[in-house]
Parts: sequence; C-alpha cells; structure tokens
Amino acid sequence: MARLEGKVAIITGAAQGMGASHARKFIEEGAKVVLTDLNEEKGQAFAAELGESAIFVKQNVASAEDWQKVVEAAEEAFGKVDVLVNNAGITMAKSILQVSVEEYRRIVEINQVSVFLGMKTVIPAMQKAGGGSIVNISSMNGIVAGAIGYTDTKFAVRGMTKAAAVECANYGIRVNSVHPGVIATPMVVQEDTKAAVEAFSKHIPLKRVAEPEEVSNLVLYLASDESCYSTGSEFIIDGGLTAM
Repeated sequence: MARLEGKVAIITGAAQGMGASHARKFIEEGAKVVLTDLNEEKGQAFAAELGESAIFVKQNVASAEDWQKVVEAAEEAFGKVDVLVNNAGITMAKSILQVSVEEYRRIVEINQVSVFLGMKTVIPAMQKAGGGSIVNISSMNGIVAGAIGYTDTKFAVRGMTKAAAVECANYGIRVNSVHPGVIATPMVVQEDTKAAVEAFSKHIPLKRVAEPEEVSNLVLYLASDESCYSTGSEFIIDGGLTAM
C-alpha cells in the first residue's frame, strides 16, 4: 500500500523547487495534492502534468482570505485535508544595516505569518477529518545563525511548531519542522551561484549539497502515519553542518 494512500495534502510554494519535489513524491505515494503558489502559469502547468490527483490554487500565503480559499478548494475537490506542508518562503541576504523596514516586514509576512495563517486555517479542517500532520519547512538557519530576517523567521517557525504541537496534540494533529541545509534547487545552483555553492559544499561534512528528493523523503515520512509518535520536533537535513 502506498504510504499516503487516501490522504489529502496542501503544499505551498509548490510550482517549482522543493515544493514541486514534495508534491511529486506525495502523489507517487497515493496522496491527492493541492498545489499553491503565486506563479499561476507554472503552477497550472505542473498540476496538469501531475494529473487528476492534483489541483492548483493561486495563493498569496500572507493573505488570510487566500488561505480560506485554499482550504475550501481542497475540501471541494477531495473532501478533506489531512496534511499541510508550509513550504513557501523567501530568502534575504542583506546585513542588518542595509535591510529596510519594508523588506524586513515582507520576509516576516511570507516566512513567518504565512505559517501561522496556514496552521490556523487548516487545523479546523483537520479536526473534521479526525487528525492530521503539519510539516513546517524551516531551515538550518532556524537552528544556527544566518542572515538577518531569514534567520529570525526560521527560528520563529521552529517556535510556532512547538507551540502548535502541544496545543494540537489533543486533536490528533501532529506538527513538526524540517530544517534543510544547502539544497540543489534552481535558485541555489543557477549559473551565477553554482561555483560558490560547489566551493561551499567542500565544507559540508558529507561533502555535497542535498537533492530536493532527499528532503522530500523526510517530509513524506512526517506526513505519513509512520511518524505517528513524532510531534513538536525538529528534523535536520543538512549533511552535518549544524553538528560542527
């Protein structure tokens, strides 16, 4: 039996990169998936490629109204919501002296507030379904320091995960966070950064960056019933970087 047979998942930021990898893996394992993204063209094309087990909903993850529309679309198309993967996020690599208040508020809205809104909106649907699993994608910079703004929000995701896990345990809803290191997504391995990433990979204990599918395997585990006793925990997938 497929590991997600009968489950319905919402995955944000799923038009490309890690989100697309998670979606593909989930469908391979029997799930129905609602893909969300701001990139409507790529999202619609990807949903069509995945077939009848996927639908696409254009979403601004920082909008409470858009979250409500996504949950309603999931229930209308597939009847329920069992899994939420809060994957959407942005990076920012400016110093604290360079970043503007507007830029800082934007990264907080997209990386942090969106996770709060996603959980707040999906939890009632999961209660109706009899339980569920929420997987919040943080970062290794939710464990150790990185750039201002990005680090702050990824630490916040880690904290929200623990608070929500304790509250939601009585509902049969598990909440965990995933903390990737350097992953070979298009954003990371584009031509102008490829050499720098290859040089950095020599400092990773496992001597390489991870493929998106490797992160998807971990997210799949947390979405499935195999992880039924795991909640409120951090799952680090960084090739050993934070162990140094």
